[in-house]
Amino acid sequence: MENDAPPVYLLGHSNKELDRLSRQARTYEPLTRRLFHEAGMKAGMRVLDVGCGSGDVSFLVASIVGETGEVVGADRAAAAVERARAHAKAAEVANVTFLQGDPTELKFDRPFDAVVGRLVLMYYPDPADAVRKLAEKVRPGGLIVFQEFDFDNCRSFPKAPTFDRTVDWTKKTLAATGASSQMGLELHAVFLAGGLPEPTMLMEALIGGGSEFARYELIADTVQVILPMMEKFKIVAPGEVDIANLARQMQKEVLAGKGVVISPGVIGAWSRKPA
Repeated sequence: MENDAPPVYLLGHSNKELDRLSRQARTYEPLTRRLFHEAGMKAGMRVLDVGCGSGDVSFLVASIVGETGEVVGADRAAAAVERARAHAKAAEVANVTFLQGDPTELKFDRPFDAVVGRLVLMYYPDPADAVRKLAEKVRPGGLIVFQEFDFDNCRSFPKAPTFDRTVDWTKKTLAATGASSQMGLELHAVFLAGGLPEPTMLMEALIGGGSEFARYELIADTVQVILPMMEKFKIVAPGEVDIANLARQMQKEVLAGKGVVISPGVIGAWSRKPA
């Protein structure tokens, strides 16, 4: 059933959040680049980036499609689009354009060779409807590629209590706001419900346990941004989360156990619009 409600991005679009997204993007860039190459993205393609944020995925796509290609990034948040445009200007990237608006509703003068998105369908009330609308903007035979998390894959071994508790807080907060913490696993069904052929899928994850492993800081950054929402939904009590020491405590427990932590599963799916 169609749901015309707009997607709600839990973490907002403050400067702090946009900075966090860029740090996260650098961490996951190799996984996203591999997905796009596996899916068949190549030089000369015209690509729509859904929920582009500050443009991290758009710039990655631009490096693949090259000067003969074109990337259009679209996001509902004006602050994100403004930052993306500033980055493009500063870096003198000429083959990327950024538009404000819900990508499912924007009108374009000609179809795209591909539509892509990373960690965006999890926030759409009806992701299958979003995929169907986005596929309408792609030429016959064009690519539809999305990459989403499976938070149930995120854990420590052996168990580090603070890390696992923090992941549980994050999952509960996502669920409380209507976002899907397992959208990666839902991509197969979403593509089919959106009228696309069965997708090819790829799953990767980050794993490590050393003192330099970035997951501690990334998760602590996320919790800091969503902490007001966590308290609002009574997932944590006021003052329960020691934000200042959260990353350090997670790291301390993992190192003490000579253990590892695993990121959310990063699941990509791609299919081609029927000719």
